[in-house]
Amino acid sequence: MLTQLTIAGILGGLVLRYFYVQQRLRIQEQAELQSRIQALQSRIRPHFLFNSMNIIASLIATDPETAETVVEDLSELFRASLNEAGNQVPIDDELDLCQRYIRIEALRLGDRLKLEWHIQKPTTPVKIPLLTLQPLLENAIYHGIQPLPEGGTIAVALTYVDDIVEITITNPLPAPGRRHESEGNRMALQNIRSRLSVLYGDRADLTTQVDEDSFVTCLKFPKMPAMLEM
Repeated sequence: MLTQLTIAGILGGLVLRYFYVQQRLRIQEQAELQSRIQALQSRIRPHFLFNSMNIIASLIATDPETAETVVEDLSELFRASLNEAGNQVPIDDELDLCQRYIRIEALRLGDRLKLEWHIQKPTTPVKIPLLTLQPLLENAIYHGIQPLPEGGTIAVALTYVDDIVEITITNPLPAPGRRHESEGNRMALQNIRSRLSVLYGDRADLTTQVDEDSFVTCLKFPKMPAMLEM
């Protein structure tokens, strides 16, 4: 009897140790995921900050009301970049951040920047990883609109198919002989792919293609991130 109790105690201790180690590994994995997402999410291009500050400085004397609006929009963008890692926000909140970003860039580019929005209204509440759409718009402006003296139109389409959210952004491109692949463009896209991979695994997809004189970015992801299902 004593031998059996001893064996049972050892086995029980090993089982408890196993579950303890598993729990510690789970906590460590979650912490690593959160840190990785935060590092990816918090990257804001320095040139956007410098451009925004220049816009504010130029408007203070001539149009202080607009300068104040730019400060508010910039503050909201930075607040979002410091938000909780992996945070999911309603689609409308992400679109509001995009509108704030577009307002700032429109002051810099003027009539050269035009936007077409094709937004499908969801039948049920839908969330999106914070700061997913705004960086794609930033890419479209800096690598599509800015190099063109005449500017152009960016088209944004957001649709839902079953449990999949699909976002397509189309921006113009310079003539074939004047095109060049930017390292910043590749890094921005890889940044978003990395965030999506952490949140959704292989259930999310970010693809790009050149269609004649346009660059098309297509983003697909499920409504529920994998890391929240653990």
